[in-house]
Amino acid sequence: MNVLLTFLHQAILQGIAILFGATGEIMTEKSGNLNLGIPGIMYMGGIAGLMGAFFYEKGAEQPGVVPGVLISLLWCAVASALGGLIYAFLTVTLRANQNVVGLALTTFGTGFGNFFGGSISKIAGGVGQISVKTTASGFQATIPILSDIPVIGRLLFGYGFLTCCALIIAAAATWLLVRTRVGLHLVAVGESPATADAAGINVNRYKYVATISGAVIAGFGGLYFVMEYLGGTWANNGFGDRGWLAVALVILALWSPAKAIWGSFVFGALYIIYIYIPGVSRAMQELLKMLPYVVTILVLIMTSRRNRPEDQPPASLGLSYFREER
Repeated sequence: MNVLLTFLHQAILQGIAILFGATGEIMTEKSGNLNLGIPGIMYMGGIAGLMGAFFYEKGAEQPGVVPGVLISLLWCAVASALGGLIYAFLTVTLRANQNVVGLALTTFGTGFGNFFGGSISKIAGGVGQISVKTTASGFQATIPILSDIPVIGRLLFGYGFLTCCALIIAAAATWLLVRTRVGLHLVAVGESPATADAAGINVNRYKYVATISGAVIAGFGGLYFVMEYLGGTWANNGFGDRGWLAVALVILALWSPAKAIWGSFVFGALYIIYIYIPGVSRAMQELLKMLPYVVTILVLIMTSRRNRPEDQPPASLGLSYFREER
């Protein structure tokens, strides 16, 4: 029982970073922009938040938890928004190829994170010496009484506030897309920008706002991983393929933030299941690591065969909009 509870708890911890990235990418793709730069933006958000907390704690005589958390969140949001702005400017205003720009942004963001991570490691005294325990303690704080409940306390309440924020943001994004006029306009822009433009909707504005806000949400996934999961430390290339799993989760969730919630937990479980299976060889472990992508492919095949409109990506996804061709 303890092993099962530990596995489920770790699966949720693994899935939250993926959920942040998937929710941000869903909001972006609903506008018709295919941002493959999400993995890089997660790196940018993670290292920026860590740097903000590091320099704050380094410069303050008695650093506080609340100021450290707020500074970290602010730096993360600014860096992630900058990544989203770069992508939006190149693809919406300059109409550059979205796939190329996204992949270039991932390469840039990963290098950005590793470069500055290595730089502040040297300032801190060497590789692996970065530590922002004061700020990280604010991210890792759990609900005092509820998390101490035997058996289920740690499973249901043993998480920091960013875990709750991930669930709230995904639920709010679902409500926005389904129940509000802004959401319906955003969906219209992603399905047919020419029709939306003819109806008086500012297509470029919706694309910019969706892309930048989606990048900020994804950046919080990087901050979550650095602060809550790793406890305020940095390791180059430490995110692994979680950013790409977030992009894959968009397909598994059928472009629905609500479905991405349970999908992220499934991905989190599949991501670590090889650790909890006894007697698994090294070669079999590598095969088991492929499970999230195999599941994504199977879901894509099934949805393609059903061909239901609500299960399909936005019709204009990945395509630049030329108003003169309307």
